Amino acid sequence: MKIGFIGLGNMGAPMAANLAKAGHVVTGFDLSAPCPQGVAQAASAADAATRAEVVITMLPNGAILRDVAAMIIPAMAAGAVLCDCSTVDVESARAVADAAEAAGLGALDAPVSGGVGGASAGTLTFMVGGSDAAFATVQPLFDIMGQKAVHCGGPGAGQAAKICNNMILGATMAVTCEAFALADKLGLDRARMFDVVSTSSGYSWSMNAYCPAPGVGPQSPADNDYKPGFAAELMLKDLRLSQQAAVAVDADTPMGARAMALYAAFVEEEDGRGRDFSALLPRFAGRGRS
Repeated sequence: MKIGFIGLGNMGAPMAANLAKAGHVVTGFDLSAPCPQGVAQAASAADAATRAEVVITMLPNGAILRDVAAMIIPAMAAGAVLCDCSTVDVESARAVADAAEAAGLGALDAPVSGGVGGASAGTLTFMVGGSDAAFATVQPLFDIMGQKAVHCGGPGAGQAAKICNNMILGATMAVTCEAFALADKLGLDRARMFDVVSTSSGYSWSMNAYCPAPGVGPQSPADNDYKPGFAAELMLKDLRLSQQAAVAVDADTPMGARAMALYAAFVEEEDGRGRDFSALLPRFAGRGRS
């Protein structure tokens, strides 16, 4: 399959490389990042999209997605599929889908979960919105780049699933870090805390698979000085998207709003930028009375 790939940063580059390794003809474009091995360099985003059967984008935000879509949609052949894997606002995802479909293209919003490690290993999870036909076209590529692709519904449904998932993740990671800091102050050993909670009603992905306490549970960024697997500023971005969506549809999300405020303070006023989102634990552990 001929694939255009636009956005070759920390996530996009390994995703594109995996497609090329699988034998697909991949042409890439990025304003600053080089193409990974096996991916041909295009002169522009429109050039990468020309003659492609599927164009995949991995971009920082909805405004940039809209700008790139305006450049590439006119260059794409009728019947091709535009598959955006960025995490953006639902409104932008739906606007791009409308523009693509008006031009005779298929369109998918397919944000991912799994981080840079999952992108490199080809174990991402895709949450996908769009038509059945477009999903069927791109599914073989999802199978290369990831371990699971869930068709969540029509345009925007993938982004809705992603921001709801990450609102849960942000809130559960925050309270998991709070609980470890509280356990410290109560004199409870962290390993004993993990043994209890990981097999009790406090079980969660944040505790069991991505424990924020170093030396406890499976290997996680906490064991690497909180170098990011998923950066705190990216969690803040997703929480802000969740609250933007909540305002738009008049949803009551007080826990999501509190998690957003907490990560905003951590990233913008403290030392959270460039650290993993689980680095809230040393933040809480270092506060208050010993």
